Amino acid sequence: MATARRLLPVTLLLISLSRALCTTFTLTNSCAYTVWPGLLSSAGSPPLATTGFALAPGESLAVDAPAAWSGRVWGRTLCGADPGGSGRFACATGDCGSGAVECGGGGAAPPATLAEFTLDGAGGNDFYDVSLVDGSNLPMVVVPQGGGAACGATGCLVDLNGPCPADLKVAGADGAGIACRSACEAFGTPEYCCNGAFGTPATCRPSAYSQFFKNACPRAYSYAYDDATSTFTCASGTASYLVVFCPIISR
Repeated sequence: MATARRLLPVTLLLISLSRALCTTFTLTNSCAYTVWPGLLSSAGSPPLATTGFALAPGESLAVDAPAAWSGRVWGRTLCGADPGGSGRFACATGDCGSGAVECGGGGAAPPATLAEFTLDGAGGNDFYDVSLVDGSNLPMVVVPQGGGAACGATGCLVDLNGPCPADLKVAGADGAGIACRSACEAFGTPEYCCNGAFGTPATCRPSAYSQFFKNACPRAYSYAYDDATSTFTCASGTASYLVVFCPIISR
């Protein structure tokens, strides 16, 4: 028994260190269809063990990230072999251009709903958000697990593909909406893209198009300078993160 008492603090220390060295993202598909998540590490952040995989309806997969990591997570939809006959893997929305299920360093082609993370790993704060700046292709939320009441959930509960304005809508082969573009992607003008003469918070203001996204999803980024109501923080190392595609509103 004396030996057991001496080992217990060491065991607890090792468990604590293990948890401090990584943050777990649990990706869950609550959609009625298969989603192919994509994961991209930012420049200077190490790649994760996987950069893309399939999630059938109801499935979840946990992915560990280093305690100090920055990157994004998104969902690809309507994926399969290229109908052109090349055999390359491709997705109708959120495609990362790799030609395979693993994205391998490729990012999401807009329009795509993005979950963005900057993990501090040094006792500061994690920053996270759900962004519709590049448009939307499916509902998604980020829910911190642990960390206390200060770690708020964020995201978009609404499927915007149906109510999307006609000049932003991306339609599938049957004419139904499969994604909703941003005004920047649709029109490419500085006032919508927040560049050129509109490259500051003072000059780039919300538009009728960004307000459509904001009204539907108040906690998500609707345009580039929508920081005040769209960026969330959690004390570094205190929480893991649940990322849910097509979240059930009761959650």
